[in-house]
Amino acid sequence: MARPVWAGNLSFGLVSLPVGLYAATDSHTIHFHQLQRGTSDRVRNRRVNERTGDEVGLDDIVKGYDTGEEYVLVEPEELDEIAPGRSRSLDIAGFVGLDEVDPIFFDKTYYLGPRGAENTKVYSLLEQALATAGKAGIATFVMRQHEYLVAVKAENGVLTLHTLHWADEIRDPKKEIGNLPGQTKASDKELKMAEQLIDALSMRWDPEEFHDSFQEKVAAMIEAKRAGETVEKAEPAAKPTAAVDLMEALRASVERAGSPKATGGKATTSGRTVEKKPGAKKRIRSAPKEDLSGLSKADLYKKAAAASIPGRSHMTRDDLVKALASSRT
Repeated sequence: MARPVWAGNLSFGLVSLPVGLYAATDSHTIHFHQLQRGTSDRVRNRRVNERTGDEVGLDDIVKGYDTGEEYVLVEPEELDEIAPGRSRSLDIAGFVGLDEVDPIFFDKTYYLGPRGAENTKVYSLLEQALATAGKAGIATFVMRQHEYLVAVKAENGVLTLHTLHWADEIRDPKKEIGNLPGQTKASDKELKMAEQLIDALSMRWDPEEFHDSFQEKVAAMIEAKRAGETVEKAEPAAKPTAAVDLMEALRASVERAGSPKATGGKATTSGRTVEKKPGAKKRIRSAPKEDLSGLSKADLYKKAAAASIPGRSHMTRDDLVKALASSRT
């Protein structure tokens, strides 16, 4: 069982609920060490006094704010002292509709869990009330010497906490992007063709259908280099579509989206696809089962990716073996 990254009291009105905050996501990024070229020697970062060149221990490091003329020194405990009680308090200021918070404000997601069996009733009450009302609680709290603006939501029987960006942290796109098209007018034919393409490519959201193909290629590259094999290079990026070719590119995209080769189904005149009816089953001789027990996790993961096994990025080696064996029965 995971340990909470923060613990305190969630308050709404006169009700106080002891809760723990848990990480809701993992990263499957492949991490590399830094080595000196031509050797196997690790390169490490150290905290060094830039004047003397001597290494400095953590206990001898304080925070300093540069005013331009001098440094104002701040001890870690001084930051805790100016937020009395708030480091252990998550106070809901009010409730808003779920569609009122623009997605650009959302940052990171955590799970909230009740601390102690005696608090499960209040926890369940708040979760059910938020789910029924379709609202989120907006709150602030302090964690690791930072104050966060958050939204507390009910999701599938669990309270989730989403950290939000402060309003002054959202950049103005007109200032950041110098060549926004503004009110550039598209022709009616171009707009209609673009809408047809969107309609042809419309689908149901299923996160299990997507995976980090780049990390899979990195893992495959590492295994290939380890075995002394060549590494296949990626295809070059597509060239940008010129304005004069826009209609032709849109038309070709709609036709491709509705083609049996691209969709695995039968194309219709509307650009939608109709699933092929299965033909009569042919008797085929089953191939001998492969022994997966001797494969590494990286090899198992590559086979799971080729078999489009959902949830593979979170599986252990034993889970991958079981999933691959099940997919072949």
